[in-house]
Amino acid sequence: MGLLDSVLGAVLNNGQQQPSQPGEAGGLGGLLGVLASNPQLLQVITGMLSNGSAQGGLGGLVEKFQQAGMGDVIGSWIGAGHNQPISGDQLGQVLGSDTLSNIASQLGVQPNEAASQLSHVLPGLIDKLTPQGQAPAQGLGNEGDLFGMLGGLLQQK
Repeated sequence: MGLLDSVLGAVLNNGQQQPSQPGEAGGLGGLLGVLASNPQLLQVITGMLSNGSAQGGLGGLVEKFQQAGMGDVIGSWIGAGHNQPISGDQLGQVLGSDTLSNIASQLGVQPNEAASQLSHVLPGLIDKLTPQGQAPAQGLGNEGDLFGMLGGLLQQK
């Protein structure tokens, strides 16, 4: 896992700058800090967003949000402007109990804690991975592509 190790190393080194105010966790520094402290969460998220994942990548996730009546929420994360928040309970409704239980198992936590962690990180991360304000037609790529994108974000910081 050399690429994962190098991305996590960069996150750990550059993620030392924490948000200046508690409410700024959605900023790049806060995202990096959260991911640096929980590398399993990084793996889960890249697994969710990568093309060919069980969730269908970013496009599949958008579809799940739309089916749950929350397309405007994920649309705000992708588009320009303010990211709408989502609660862990709402995210659990979008993902479904089976998916959430699987994610929780990977993280070693209870499903409600997994949903809470994801609800704090996904809005900002999806926002940063779609800087043009729209989801790429071909998706975000495979896990290696996503790690490369995260590495690019680290260099912009």
